[in-house]
Amino acid sequence: MKLFRILKNQRKNSGFLFAFIIVALILWNTNLLFQNLSKEQRTKMELWAMAQEEYIQNQSFSNLTFEVLQRSGINPMIQVDENDKILEIRNVNWDQAKQDSTALYKILDQIKKENDPILIQYKNDSGALMINQKLYYGNSEVLKKLQYYPLALLLIIFLFATVLYFVFKTAKIAEQNRLWAAMAKETAHQIGTPLTSMIGWITLLKEKQKNSEPLLEIEKDIERLNVITDRFSKVGSNPELTLSDLNETISQTVNYLQKRSSEYVQFKLELPNNKITIPFNTQLISWTLENLIKNGIDAMKGKGTLSISVKELEQQVEILISDTGTGMTKEVTSKIFNPGFTTKSRGWGLGLSLARRIIVDFHQGKISVVKSTIGKGTQFKIVLLK
Repeated sequence: MKLFRILKNQRKNSGFLFAFIIVALILWNTNLLFQNLSKEQRTKMELWAMAQEEYIQNQSFSNLTFEVLQRSGINPMIQVDENDKILEIRNVNWDQAKQDSTALYKILDQIKKENDPILIQYKNDSGALMINQKLYYGNSEVLKKLQYYPLALLLIIFLFATVLYFVFKTAKIAEQNRLWAAMAKETAHQIGTPLTSMIGWITLLKEKQKNSEPLLEIEKDIERLNVITDRFSKVGSNPELTLSDLNETISQTVNYLQKRSSEYVQFKLELPNNKITIPFNTQLISWTLENLIKNGIDAMKGKGTLSISVKELEQQVEILISDTGTGMTKEVTSKIFNPGFTTKSRGWGLGLSLARRIIVDFHQGKISVVKSTIGKGTQFKIVLLK
């Protein structure tokens, strides 16, 4: 098994290395293409500057020189004298009728930053410099777009990797959910056999001792085990939501847990006087409340006040569960609903994950931590739609 994990990790690392090499090669080839195009465009500009020098030296230039001067290409070009006074412009987006020379000189400043100038000079027979001009040229639109190609490529790769990450993460979570559902169903199946036998023995004992209080309490616990078994059997399947009284479900759950909790835990239950009839699954909502209440009791270490209040609004019902326990940090609060996360030394960290699935996935509601203060306690909120 360990060898399999090592091989799997090596294959994963090899995949990342291969992808990195591919990206590096693409970026390298793009840079080479950019450099080659840049050199090609400069060669054309130098050829044009040479033709301009020939024209300055000899006004009766050849047809070839004329052709070169006429075909200035697509690069923006500005020819200036030794004082940077503009003499000629080509392929520059400047409207003389609408714009003044200030705008043209701003364009010149931008072009100066793109490429080094090409000198256009003429000396007489004695060697004196008669003409001293410069040709500034900018990059073509193709070259400008090519500059951003590596960034666009990296962005596409990043988006693709992000999508793959979320796809694999979703698939992994779905696989985990199927595994937990299968384990829950198998647990329910395994508990069912001895539970049926216990029900039979209790029935026989009740015939001999009809009014025995211990037997009545044992019977209640066995009924509770039946409910728990039924809950586990429904994990992974779509539960049936029926119109029921939410107050009654909450009261029954709290009463059951109160009898089986420490006498140092004080329960405060605040329910509206009227019935709250909404569609929900009684067993799953009761299960969620149990998880939150038990977590609160554990956080208080068996001593403190646990409060449950219900508030009915126009379109939803809010259930607040508060404890006076140790509280949680923001880091823990952000992770408590993740499958497998737990702050306890024992446990699988499934309680709050299942609670979230019951409320959010099955009932289309919300569950969250309203507040949690270290040393003062935590408050959870459940929102159910009407």
